[in-house]
Amino acid sequence: MNALMKHSNPRCVSARRQSSRHHMAAQKCRRPQRIFCTAAPVTAETEEVGAVAGPAFDFQTYMASTAKQVNAALDKAVPAKYPETLNDAMRYSLLAGGKRVRPALCLAACELVGGDLEKCMPTACAMEMIHTMSLIHDDLPAMDNDDFRRGRPTNHKVYGENMAILAGDALLTYAFEHIARDTKGVSAERVVRVIVELGRASGAEGLVGGQVVDIQSEDKEVGLDVLKYIHEHKTAALLEAAVVCGAIIGGADDDTVEKLRRYALNIGLAFQVIDDILDVTQTTEVLGKTAAKDLASNKTTYPKLLGIEKSKEVADNLITEAIQQLDGFEPGRAAPLVALAKYIGYRQN
Repeated sequence: MNALMKHSNPRCVSARRQSSRHHMAAQKCRRPQRIFCTAAPVTAETEEVGAVAGPAFDFQTYMASTAKQVNAALDKAVPAKYPETLNDAMRYSLLAGGKRVRPALCLAACELVGGDLEKCMPTACAMEMIHTMSLIHDDLPAMDNDDFRRGRPTNHKVYGENMAILAGDALLTYAFEHIARDTKGVSAERVVRVIVELGRASGAEGLVGGQVVDIQSEDKEVGLDVLKYIHEHKTAALLEAAVVCGAIIGGADDDTVEKLRRYALNIGLAFQVIDDILDVTQTTEVLGKTAAKDLASNKTTYPKLLGIEKSKEVADNLITEAIQQLDGFEPGRAAPLVALAKYIGYRQN
């Protein structure tokens, strides 16, 4: 392996967590920056406030190397086998590319605390399995009814709704099996803590709960508190789990885990705020999924409530607060998480 492979109480989110697609509109809302994303992440070098000082860090190379390792591990973890249709459907979405942000966060958190990245890889892969499940299910006609994901037809368009549902179910359950069976050299207590974190993040207290409130809020006027709840659960919870679980596998103490949890909560909410902005400022071709879906569904978003400029300010503040949580860590080890936070805050798809 190369250098890249080198308990908290249950969270109470409410207590602890504090539109045109034309080219000119996109230009207007774009902030001065040197981070952007096209088909894959590129160099994350900005001079925004709050950055942890450290040596030059090649984010593009880091993400390319990490994605290559994660993709190989995913391919090995979910091999082609009987029943072929189910496994083909699972692999179709799981291996469809993507930025692998959640596995990268998981591995970077493990590396930050001095952990062994090889031991963390099953957990990192589990994050992508559950994320992929959420995309498959989110695209279904009964949910967001989307035809494209990552630049190609959605799972149900290729395999049918019944098989898409089952492929998502299989990925969700297999994620936990993969952690429990394939995590080697880590204490059983830490593996169980990881499973608890991930179960909470993907269930009624996390992703599923956020999705429910999101569905129930369509065609309704909801306030910022409800919108924040949706984003913190539907999107931020799994990003939080990725960071926290990586730290746990890496051997972090409880204080460090909670500090990294605060980092993750901030980048998780920022991720969805940026998603809201991109939905109304980018094209389908750039996003790799249908643009303006939130407008078409009459969903409440940050730009709808606050406007684009104020929404960008919210995202900027969240990224700054996230990076501040990395103060005190060795700069070289913190560099990937700093760069990932900046990437999340300034991505273009």
